[in-house]
Amino acid sequence: MTRLAEADAFLPALGLERREALWAIKALRDEPLPLFSAVLDDGPPQPELLEPVPALRPMAAGQEVVEDYSHIGLTLRDHPVAFLRDDLQARHVMTCADASAMRDRRITRVAGLVLVRQKPGSAKGVMFITLEDETGVANLVIWPTLYEQQRRIVLTSSLLIVDGKVQREGEVVHIVATRLHDGSDLLASVGDRGEALPLPHGRGDEVYHGSAPDPRQAHPKARDIYIPDLHLDTIRPKTRDFR
Repeated sequence: MTRLAEADAFLPALGLERREALWAIKALRDEPLPLFSAVLDDGPPQPELLEPVPALRPMAAGQEVVEDYSHIGLTLRDHPVAFLRDDLQARHVMTCADASAMRDRRITRVAGLVLVRQKPGSAKGVMFITLEDETGVANLVIWPTLYEQQRRIVLTSSLLIVDGKVQREGEVVHIVATRLHDGSDLLASVGDRGEALPLPHGRGDEVYHGSAPDPRQAHPKARDIYIPDLHLDTIRPKTRDFR
């Protein structure tokens, strides 16, 4: 029951948010109740809880997302990068969708969670990285010289901020990186952001958000990964790295 509560599984059916469910579970009796205590005539039924209903402080929306990643490795709420959009705009960072719609050879700056790192043996040292934000994905090309100069950022960043140039060949769009910045410290602040979230609405909820073509269908899909030891205030999606 505790694991289900941590995964926020009691909200859809019972209307209990994560903290409320955990609080209720902690108050359950350790000893079993009589099987038919509620219908016996020898006395009133024994309540499971013997305390007033607490007024627990609602969790911020960002903290709900952090908890989702901590316990199930993904979230159906708002994308983590959505909470950072104001800060990213102040740094002149575009969304992945806007950058992918730019003309060939235009200069851009994008940011997103690192989903996939690939360095095929046939690519002569070139690395390909897939980023994701709340609008979709962007595919990066990292030349060997830049990879060697910024190896630590390439291999360890959970959130990458990338300066680069758009390379368009028909419907295929890449961003050739010229400079990389580690945004992991910015990602670590997601848990402190956002107002209280009354009800979750997943990005795939067509009733709430409306349906639209998913730009990620043409790209590799990230696996749903359970990360049991993820730090409480950190979102660190595990990547699929091929080198």
